[in-house]
Amino acid sequence: MSNPLPDPFADQPDWAPLPPRPIEVVPATGRVELRGRRVLVGLPGLGWRGDLRADERVVQGSRTYVPVIPEHEWYRAESEQVEVFAPLMPVERVWVETIGQHRPSGRPPEAGIRLVSLDAPARRPPTPVFEADSVTGRRVVQMTGTTEQRDLRAVTETYSGADGDICVRVAPELEWYRWAWRGQAPSTLEVPVHLLWLE
Repeated sequence: MSNPLPDPFADQPDWAPLPPRPIEVVPATGRVELRGRRVLVGLPGLGWRGDLRADERVVQGSRTYVPVIPEHEWYRAESEQVEVFAPLMPVERVWVETIGQHRPSGRPPEAGIRLVSLDAPARRPPTPVFEADSVTGRRVVQMTGTTEQRDLRAVTETYSGADGDICVRVAPELEWYRWAWRGQAPSTLEVPVHLLWLE
């Protein structure tokens, strides 16, 4: 008698959706649209700052700059149609978040410290919310089948929902930031934890 065929879904529980596509970071010096995109700024070897949005490139003399706005100010400017101050960053110090492609997992993630290069912002693979220590305020992606719903923020930590599911309440990112500048509580949605991933 021959050996049984391997189960192609053995490492993926049947209740767990596929993870969302990962965030990949590319230099703003490339041909990528910038208006409204999430960006990181910094210097190789020094560090990176996120939660920023960009506007289109500006050329002054022979230098190219990117107007960079804190994300909450960008949402306020877009929502309320007001002007906000946007410092100009040299284009070579700006990196753009893009949605990458699914990659086959060659090996399971290793526990412990993960070392990265300081030459560019680190690649962040999506992390299941149920593996996170804390989620309030973090960017999350809701997976429904193969559909990704992005631009969400976790408003609570994990809790036991009315049906006994472990859940997290999420809000659209615009409402998350509006909560800060207007004090207007966001409308939230209760989502089972197995459908949520940290971006």
